[in-house]
Amino acid sequence: MLSRKFLRRAAVTGISFAGLAAITAAALWQLDRAFPPPLPAALTVSTEVQDRDGQLLRAFATPDGYWRLATSLDQVDKQFVDMLVTYEDKRFWDHQGIDVLALARAAGQFATSGHIVSGGSTLSMQLARLIEPRDSRSLGSKIKQMLRALQIERRLSKRQILERYLTLSPYGGNLEGVRAASLAYFGKEPKRLTVSEAALLVALPQLPEKRRPDRNLEIAHAARDRVLTRMVSAGLLGEREAARAALDDVSGLRRTLPALAAHAAYTMLPKAIPGGQKLQLTIRKSVQEGLEQVAKDAAARLGPRLSVAIVLADARTGDILGEVGSADFFDASRSGWIDMTKVVRSPGSTLKPFIYGLAFEQGLVAQETLIEDSPADFSGYRPKNFDMGYQGDVSIRQALQLSLNVPAIRVLDAVGPAQLMARFRQADVTPILPVNEAPGLAIGLGGVGVTLRDLVQLYAGLANGGKAHTLHDGTEPANAERSTTTILDGQANWQITDILSGVKPPQGAAQRGIAYKTGTSYGYRDAWSVGFDGRYVLGVWVGRPDAGAVPGLSGYVSAAPILFEGFVRSGLAAVPLPSQPAGVRRPKREELPVTLTRFGAGTDGLVQATPTEPAPTIIFPPDGARVDLGTSSADASPLVLKLQGGRAPFRWLANGKPLVGIDRRRTATWQPDGAGYSTLTVIDAAGRAASVKVFVE
Repeated sequence: MLSRKFLRRAAVTGISFAGLAAITAAALWQLDRAFPPPLPAALTVSTEVQDRDGQLLRAFATPDGYWRLATSLDQVDKQFVDMLVTYEDKRFWDHQGIDVLALARAAGQFATSGHIVSGGSTLSMQLARLIEPRDSRSLGSKIKQMLRALQIERRLSKRQILERYLTLSPYGGNLEGVRAASLAYFGKEPKRLTVSEAALLVALPQLPEKRRPDRNLEIAHAARDRVLTRMVSAGLLGEREAARAALDDVSGLRRTLPALAAHAAYTMLPKAIPGGQKLQLTIRKSVQEGLEQVAKDAAARLGPRLSVAIVLADARTGDILGEVGSADFFDASRSGWIDMTKVVRSPGSTLKPFIYGLAFEQGLVAQETLIEDSPADFSGYRPKNFDMGYQGDVSIRQALQLSLNVPAIRVLDAVGPAQLMARFRQADVTPILPVNEAPGLAIGLGGVGVTLRDLVQLYAGLANGGKAHTLHDGTEPANAERSTTTILDGQANWQITDILSGVKPPQGAAQRGIAYKTGTSYGYRDAWSVGFDGRYVLGVWVGRPDAGAVPGLSGYVSAAPILFEGFVRSGLAAVPLPSQPAGVRRPKREELPVTLTRFGAGTDGLVQATPTEPAPTIIFPPDGARVDLGTSSADASPLVLKLQGGRAPFRWLANGKPLVGIDRRRTATWQPDGAGYSTLTVIDAAGRAASVKVFVE
């Protein structure tokens, strides 16, 4: 009878406890649903702009001003994670958010010592504190963290908990997360940390401001050494390994986070969604680093207010691997915020290869065809060479390599400016002409507007056997069209490539086996150099963003050295230029048919003998001029003499006495020996003469 009563009471008690447990569980479940932990699906992190391989090019601070980079376990050194768990929460993988043994130990230490020795917090509890900062270090706050930790463990996996901790943990100042800290303190991603670096990053989040190595280096070292000692006790490190790590001298500097490809990165920024996003460019980080340093060094050499822009692309795909919009984005004196790769400027002589390319396509010229470099008048348009001198008869190969202006215009007159412009538009490049003006001969010498990206796209066609791809860097709209078109046919393309590969590199440049062309715009406002090997094409622009003139600026002197240095510093392996295709010939001059021995275009467009050039005429000083050179002064300026027509070379005489030397240029200088009348005479190679009489005051 007694046993039955006992069993009934036990059953009632068990049912009561079970009911109470069920009610409690239901209540806790309801409370858990009513008061969930603040765990957004996506953390507010920095927007990242990455290169083609996922490497960080540039990050932008969060709206609240923190550098907080999204972090996954795959991005972090495994040894660091092991050290973190061992130091902070050695039973992390086993408990459900609360480590009862650690809490009991902490309570016992507090009872015996009278102060807190260890906190007993798990990583889940620390994450709870990070997502919901406490108001005080009270017992109530600790209990709340414990409850939140239980909630977090119900919602997130252990891996997710670790990744959120690694993203949100404080590291001093406005650095949050292990990636931002590693980049700021060590200048690298936390994928391959040294033992010393890993130990320091484990120690920092406990007292981030006090232990910041950039402000309290000794305290940071001491905290790191305590972590190393704990790792030895836990058997994670050997004593010798820990001792070596303790000898590492951690830098006390805080570095800036990567800030590469500024112009492209800011172009991408509007695409970022609130809360941070990873945006990707076609750029390769190592290439970008090298080119940005080249641009900065070159601008420092060139002088104040000058900027440098560079574009490097893969001609086979159209991918831009590196682009530098200015020498320094933050340099206001150079208007660094302006992306000069996209600004329309005069291209100088850089379009000449395409003029000759069309002539090769049409069978008008061969490399050894002779063409005359002498003054010419094209219905009022009178092009002059850069140095104001003329070479007489030269081959097409020499005319392009020397970038002679008059031969280029002779050829353009034959192939047609409209056809050249049509070919550019076919390659998805639209040069800008003056308002309401049709294409004229001046486009051959820079009388048209293009961007650096336009030029690189055109030359990418040369590097790719005549097939030009639309360049892209990832900033374009997702639905942007990309085209592949023919800029020159295969045989003409090889002829131009072969000629440009023979252009002499600038003095001191490394031999790389590239074909290249330079250009200088009218008034010394823009200097260009564009070159390519068998795969990669690189373009350089130098000048002032405000289009101011820069005396002495030229493509060969100012831009070409940057081109060669850019190829070297890009780190890309050189790709040989293509060999001569089957069926394509480069005949010697004596092997040319009579129609290709000499170039000249008549009104019917047929090749014909070039007419004799006009007799020389002195155009300055004009006959009868009175010239005041300040002859009473010891440092009187010489008089500049200029002529038109005639055949080089020329000999000048003053009052019957020859001036020093014979010159192919159409300019000379004369220093009068006193005041009064003087007669100036010039004699050309054909013996024709012209004279003027001037009065020197």
